[in-house]
Amino acid sequence: MTDPNTKSPSNAQRALQALREMIFSGQLAAGSNHLESELAELLNMSRTPVREAVLMLEGQGLLELRPRKGVRILPVSPDDMREIYDVLTELESLAAEQAAQKGYGISELAELARAIEDMEVAVASEDLEKWAEADDRFHTELVRLGRNRRIENIVMMMRDQVRRARITTLFMRPMPLKSNEAHRRVYQAIEQGDANIARAAHRAHRQQAREMLVDLLERHRLRAL
Repeated sequence: MTDPNTKSPSNAQRALQALREMIFSGQLAAGSNHLESELAELLNMSRTPVREAVLMLEGQGLLELRPRKGVRILPVSPDDMREIYDVLTELESLAAEQAAQKGYGISELAELARAIEDMEVAVASEDLEKWAEADDRFHTELVRLGRNRRIENIVMMMRDQVRRARITTLFMRPMPLKSNEAHRRVYQAIEQGDANIARAAHRAHRQQAREMLVDLLERHRLRAL
C-alpha cells in the first residue's frame, strides 16, 4: 500500500534524473549542444521543469547554460578524474584489504571470479563494452566484500563520473590485458587471505588505470580544441 505521506517526484525532479542518466550514459554526449526546447521534447515535458533541471545540473558542473545558444554538455575534466581516482584508489584498496581479512571461501568469491572470467572472455572476443560491464561488476563486488557501508556509499557517489569518463575513452584505449591480470592478482590475494598483497595489488591497478584514463582525456581534449 502506498504511503499517503510519500510525495511523488515533481516534474523537475523527474527531468533532473532523466537528464543525468542521459549524460552519464553518453546519450547526451560530452561537448554536445542542445536547445531547451529539444530537451523538453525528448523528455515529453514542458520547458519549465526542464529549465529547472538544467539549472540544477549546471550547479553540479555537468552542463552550462549559454544565453541564446542553449545547453552545452560539459566534457569530463582530467583534473576531476585525477581527484576522483585518488579517492577511489584509497577506498577500494582498503576494501580489498578488508575483504582479504574476512576469510572468504571460494563459493563466497564466486561473483568476483565470474566477473574476471567474463572480462577475459570479452577481451578474447575484443568486446570492450562487455569488458567494461564485467569490470564494473568486479569493482562493485570488491567493495561489497569489504563490508564497509561508508566506503560503499562514497564509491557509489563517484561511479557515475567514472562511467562518463569510460564512455569517452573506452574505444580509444588498448585492449585491457594488463587490467585483467591485475584483477586476477587481487582475487588470488583475497582468496589466500593476504591483506597486504590485496591492498597493494589493487592500489597499483587503480593507479595505472588513473594514469591511462587521464592521459586519454587530456589527448582527447586537445583534439577537440
